[in-house]
Amino acid sequence: MALVRVETLSRVFDVSKPWLNRVLERSPKTYLTAVSDVSIEIEARSTYALVGESGSGKSTIGRMLVGLLAPSGGTVEIDGVDLAQERDAARVAAVRDRIQMIFQDPFASLNPRWKVRDIITEPVAARGGDTSGLAEELLEQVGLSARDAGKFPHEFSGGQRQRICIARALASKPELIICDEPTSALDVSVQAQVLNLMSDLKDDLGLTYVLISHDLTVVQHMADRIGVLYLGRLVEEATPDDLFASPRHPYTQMLLAAAPRMDGFGRDIPPPEGEIPDPTNPPKGCAFHPRCALATARCRSDRPVLRDLGGSRVACHLAE
Repeated sequence: MALVRVETLSRVFDVSKPWLNRVLERSPKTYLTAVSDVSIEIEARSTYALVGESGSGKSTIGRMLVGLLAPSGGTVEIDGVDLAQERDAARVAAVRDRIQMIFQDPFASLNPRWKVRDIITEPVAARGGDTSGLAEELLEQVGLSARDAGKFPHEFSGGQRQRICIARALASKPELIICDEPTSALDVSVQAQVLNLMSDLKDDLGLTYVLISHDLTVVQHMADRIGVLYLGRLVEEATPDDLFASPRHPYTQMLLAAAPRMDGFGRDIPPPEGEIPDPTNPPKGCAFHPRCALATARCRSDRPVLRDLGGSRVACHLAE
């Protein structure tokens, strides 16, 4: 059963210059399309990963899923409730209680003036819940000491701070957690500890993760299904086994070829060519065609539709 259902999701930002500058320069408004017509379904108790280069729209989708950004188009349904369109405030509040987010920078997301006890219990205290002993219990659950509840964030290492962020996310007993690059700021050894902790908590508590990452090794280890984004568009979706064994989209193939490998010492791989086009002026047709060696005239004129292909979904005219 799908816990999250996203249909034709889009998000456009107005990045125009101030009004007076536009009048003097006689320039029109400028709009940036961060997410364009993304449709995905996420099963309960699974991990869905979003991968892609910087600027591909991963974090924007994560913020729309958790309700920090409103969609410009399309719908986001959490257990059948559209957070942007639902008029019943009680239903929206009930769904929001079941969603939490783990941010990329564990130090920037923790209030330096608050003690850890107050940070962890804030989601529950904000709704008038009972917080007695909650912080100590959660700290023990994520591998820290109950005595750490009286400390401040600066007294912890990066990995310990991320564990505090995980404890805060668990405080309201959520079902869905959006993980925005949860290990990118950590050392490799600490990354493994945090990922193993997240995996254990998922199994013990029946959690559903949306994992946003650019680290393909992390994604392969954690995800049940992977969505590849390019310039705000979903270009491929598959299981880790299918995606890593036989990627069908040229962009996915480029990402996997550029990723570091344990057995890749001495291999001669050409670096990725080109840069992501300007999102305020995206190319017509397939967004990847300016960087694709296989591009045809059809790729330059017609936007490919995401279609089923052997258990995967691919947006490429030449996927076969």
